[in-house]
Amino acid sequence: MMVKYLGLHETLEVHELLTFKNLCLTKSTTMGPLAQDEELKTILSNDVSTGQQHIQQLQQILTNREANQ
Repeated sequence: MMVKYLGLHETLEVHELLTFKNLCLTKSTTMGPLAQDEELKTILSNDVSTGQQHIQQLQQILTNREANQ
């Protein structure tokens, strides 16, 4: 098994994705209770759930800073 470390530009790109996902999560969490339409509330709720999972995955990538091949 070969261990490959993330380059600086890759780390910065993952950090940008993490920042964007945090912004999206904040917006969905804030707007959810304000939504009148039930379908929109469901979409926002699903977005919060998947957004949290994506954030955890991105944080794990940044924490480990390595990928197994």
